[in-house]
Amino acid sequence: MAYLAESGEFFGGLRSARPFFLMAGPNVIQSEEHVFAVCRELKRATDELDVPFIFKSSFDKANRTSLTSFRGPGMDDGLRILRALKTTFDVPVVTDIHTEAQAEPVSVVADVLQIPAFLCRQTDLLLAAGRTGRVINIKKGQFCAPSVMRNSAKKVFSTGNEHVLVCERGSTFGYSDLVVDMRNIPLMRDTGCPIVADVTHSLQQPAGIAGANGAVASGGSRELVPTVARSCVAAGVDGLFMEVHNDPVSSPVDGPTQWPLRHFSELLEELKEIALASKARVRHGMPLDLSPLNIS
Repeated sequence: MAYLAESGEFFGGLRSARPFFLMAGPNVIQSEEHVFAVCRELKRATDELDVPFIFKSSFDKANRTSLTSFRGPGMDDGLRILRALKTTFDVPVVTDIHTEAQAEPVSVVADVLQIPAFLCRQTDLLLAAGRTGRVINIKKGQFCAPSVMRNSAKKVFSTGNEHVLVCERGSTFGYSDLVVDMRNIPLMRDTGCPIVADVTHSLQQPAGIAGANGAVASGGSRELVPTVARSCVAAGVDGLFMEVHNDPVSSPVDGPTQWPLRHFSELLEELKEIALASKARVRHGMPLDLSPLNIS
């Protein structure tokens, strides 16, 4: 588990990853056995395709639609499971934090601290995360212009920590849908940070499913995950974020947008081919020559 002791080197590896790095796993920790089983399959596939892999799962989903929704095992048990997973599979891990008090204890285990989209402007949370020295993945709020991420990143930079990723995860479109504006990927490069695309959360339909007694739950368009993922790698993202589950229909959290594990390898192979063919990363920032072209 060298990742924690070498955050700078680890971050440098993410910045230089080719064709991209991948954060993937089930949305929330359901059990130790479950995340171990999923991680084993994800690591096998990413090793075969030589794609740098960070395992993702949350110990607590604090922003669920309903008070009675499953949230996860909590911080203490969740960190115990993630620590055991790191030891067993020798992989870095990323997980969400929601409060300043969580930053330090989570940083003891997690290599990447993730700031949820709803909290991307929370100054005290960003500062607490930055002070840990870990890599920080800030998800762009659904309600934010890409320019907002400059200020969010600067808040972390102010702590002396420049190990920051910024993540596109869709923009609010009406009350119960999101769209992914591919312009955001090059536009967010002015932060100076590597760009991640969250392809599964980008396909959520907030409060899109009506339940009994007026209750609502998040829906989604899982079948469009390949479309968004293909577009993002063609646009030149540095990293992809994807929630993957062996039985997404039964998942207690975000089932409609989690990608089926059985289709993971074939999609990842295709995405790698697209990314290697794209010139978006190497040509970003190249000046346009607008002088007259003699065509006579």
